Amino acid sequence: MSGKIIHRIAEVRSKLREVRALHKSIGFVPTMGYLHEGHLSLIRRARQDCDFVVISIFVNPLQFGVGEDYAEYPRDLSRDARLAFSNGCDLIFAPTVKEMYPQGFATFVEVGGLTEHLCGASRPGHFRGVTTVVTKFFNIITPDHTYFGQKDAQQALIIERMVTDLNLDLTVHILPTIREADGLAMSSRNTYLKQEERRAAPVLYRGLCAAQEKIEKGEREVENLINLITEIITSEPLAKIDYISIVDLDNLQPIQKITGKALIALAVRFGQTRLIDNIIVEV
Repeated sequence: MSGKIIHRIAEVRSKLREVRALHKSIGFVPTMGYLHEGHLSLIRRARQDCDFVVISIFVNPLQFGVGEDYAEYPRDLSRDARLAFSNGCDLIFAPTVKEMYPQGFATFVEVGGLTEHLCGASRPGHFRGVTTVVTKFFNIITPDHTYFGQKDAQQALIIERMVTDLNLDLTVHILPTIREADGLAMSSRNTYLKQEERRAAPVLYRGLCAAQEKIEKGEREVENLINLITEIITSEPLAKIDYISIVDLDNLQPIQKITGKALIALAVRFGQTRLIDNIIVEV
């Protein structure tokens, strides 16, 4: 299946005006490229729901902090295009940094509250970069539907809140995390892992599953659950915990006891690679 790659905002807007003139619905999947099955599952869902599917491929410098992996982040547009078009994408928007942030750019979008915990505490400014670029994409593409993965649960909740608060006219869909056979959540950053780190990385999901099993058997105390996950992950010498948190699913505030829906989220480093994962639990 063939599609089109566009690099300029004016050109993508012109193309999408043609699509809208035909009364076609538009689905949008924002990505930073180096696509994996998680991204492709979002593209296929957009294909099911919508008449025309757009993805963005843009490694967004605003969401990387000092000393993070912006320069090293994997990039391969020709590989991504093959995968995207063969899974139902019609158009790839792949702008340059200069196109998205021309000289003098000085406007940012920030969501309060939800951005302060979990990855927001570890990566200050990260979510401001995410919400700013996603808002720009929504304004450029004006999709009817947009698709995000549950792996980035905090990001997904922040985008939902932003869309609601700013009265943006689109529907946000959050789809399940796609995992490797051994449970590791798929991520473009998995390519950074050395062989022994890759073997160790599924310990994240084992820790989450052990906590879920305890909850199903009646455990409700967050401290006990965090201790259990910590014990499992620290049994793997290569794992260095950034955070393990159990929070209310609606506001991402820490809780002491699980009484409804909760998010168990963690971030763990293996060497230079920081991996995140989460599950949603309900009692």
